[in-house]
This record gives sequence, C-alpha cells and structure tokens, in this order.
Amino acid sequence: MSHAPIGIFDSGVGGISVLRELRRELPNESFIYYADSGHCPYGGKARAEILERAHAITDFLLGRGAKMIVVACNTATIAAVEALRATYPIPFVGMEPAIKPAVAMTRSGTVGVLATGAALAGEKFLRLLAEHAGPVRVITQPCPGLVEQVEQGALDTERSRMLLRRYVEPLLAERADVIVLGCTHYPFLRGLLSEIAGDGVALVDTGAAVARQARRVLEREGLLSDSAAPGKVEWHTSGEPGPFQALCERLLAA
Repeated sequence: MSHAPIGIFDSGVGGISVLRELRRELPNESFIYYADSGHCPYGGKARAEILERAHAITDFLLGRGAKMIVVACNTATIAAVEALRATYPIPFVGMEPAIKPAVAMTRSGTVGVLATGAALAGEKFLRLLAEHAGPVRVITQPCPGLVEQVEQGALDTERSRMLLRRYVEPLLAERADVIVLGCTHYPFLRGLLSEIAGDGVALVDTGAAVARQARRVLEREGLLSDSAAPGKVEWHTSGEPGPFQALCERLLAA
C-alpha cells in the first residue's frame, strides 16, 4: 500500500492549491486528483447533496487504489469528513479554516474570514470560533462568485478584482489585519487580494499545514512511500474534460 497513490478531491480546481503543498512536502508520492466541476460550486448546496458527492468520489478514488484521501475543500470537509471516516477504512485528511493561527497573528484584534456560505454556517466552523477566537473579533464574509472565477481561470480580471473589493473592503473598514482564506480556490487570487488588502494585512490559508498533517498520517499508518522517484499526478473531473487539464497544469505551476 505504501506505493499506492493519495486521492485528493475538491468541488473543482481549488484543491490544486493544496496539491501544490502536498507535492512540496511529499515529492515522491503520487496523487489522483478529482475535480467535481460538474457539481461546482458546493457553497450553496445542501449538506445531503455534498455528502452524496463525497461518498461517490471516495468510491471512485478507492476504485483507483487510493491509500489515503485528502478532502481539499473546506465546504466538503465540514459537511462530510466525519461521515467518510465513519464509513471507510482508510485515513482522511480534511481542511480547517486557519482561525487559530489568525487569532495568534492579529494585532488589531480583528480577523476577517473569506469563505463560502456553507462553510461559514457549518457546525465545525462554529466550533472553531468557540474554541479559538477568544476576545478576538472574527468577521465572516461569504464570497459568492469567487469560486466560479477561479474555475474559469480568471485569476487577474476586472470582475475578479471587483468581487474581491466588494468582499475585502468591509473587512478592512473594520480594521481586520489578518484575513483567512477559507476556501481552497482563494489562494489562486492571492495576487489580487494582496493588492487590495495592502502590505499591512496578512493572508492566511492552511494548505501547507494540511500537507504536514498528511505526512504525519502516512507515517503513523506506515503508508509513506519509500520510492526515490518523483510522484505523478492523475487528473479526473465530473465536468467538461476539454480545457480542464490545461487549467490544472497552469494552476499547479502558479
């Protein structure tokens, strides 16, 4: 099993921001990436529908021989990861908005969170706030439309800039000096976000932390690859396959 691939899935191509970190941390592991682009975005979907998709994708990845699955989507993690762990015998690693590190970093006492509406309404996110926010004020901002921009490869367009200004400027007006990127699509908009937020605002995501956790789980389970060769990536999507792989390769190299 140590030579088997790691499965990774997201509602679309956003999880590639996590895959980048996984490949840095685990260069000799191979990956099977599944983008559920035919059902993207997850942010406005009911939990039952996300659960159904998560089970279907997990079945597909297990059929391809995955030894572990990374749920590289905050919304899917909140909706489904506990049910997946209870159903399947392999380990799962999920996403968690970076509330704890953001609270530790803030100097103004205000943290902003950009995420999907479903992620912000999830019980897991509310538990994170209760456990880690303490006296820090955490302002949440749903971001409809941003996932679709990344899915189209529109990383530096006027529409993306307009949407980001709409979502970020209210956080800046409240003196947020740390902004959590609570969706795996959003790191691909980091250039525009930095331009809008300015040098005094830190942007935090959890891709690198998830990669480190994946390594710990592989080591604990005796599943870490001992191959000396660089790993490969196999791409799959439930959406239109035409431009999909080209966009994946572009984002992986971004």
